[in-house]
Amino acid sequence: MTDLPPSLTPQQMALVQGSLARALPEASEVAGLFYDRLFALDPSLRALFLGDMAAQGRKLVDTLDVFAGDLTRLPALRPAMRRLGQRHADYGVRPEHYATVSEALLWALEQALGEGFTPEVRGAWEAAYAVIAREMLSGTNG
Repeated sequence: MTDLPPSLTPQQMALVQGSLARALPEASEVAGLFYDRLFALDPSLRALFLGDMAAQGRKLVDTLDVFAGDLTRLPALRPAMRRLGQRHADYGVRPEHYATVSEALLWALEQALGEGFTPEVRGAWEAAYAVIAREMLSGTNG
């Protein structure tokens, strides 16, 4: 595997992929948990979501499935991650929002996976999210 950041190991990629596969059957629940937690952590973020939240939840899960579902393809996914980062910036997402998103995502996954969300799985998701967020932020103009 080439071009992987040193903070993301093949074992972490496997943990993310395995836990994501376990969470996907409950995708709408995970998305609902995520957005509930996100808005509880920072109510000002609700203003960034004007459309159908069920559709937004499906987009979230689809994005996780593509980007986190196969991190071995990171070099090929980088351009799409950067474009997504620019679109988010255009919607009003600021760099400081990424930490709140991380916290909400980890919490939602923990709720969905229960005991399956071990410290190792949490660490793997933290590393994967850091990679994805870094790529998204590198696509922004600001």
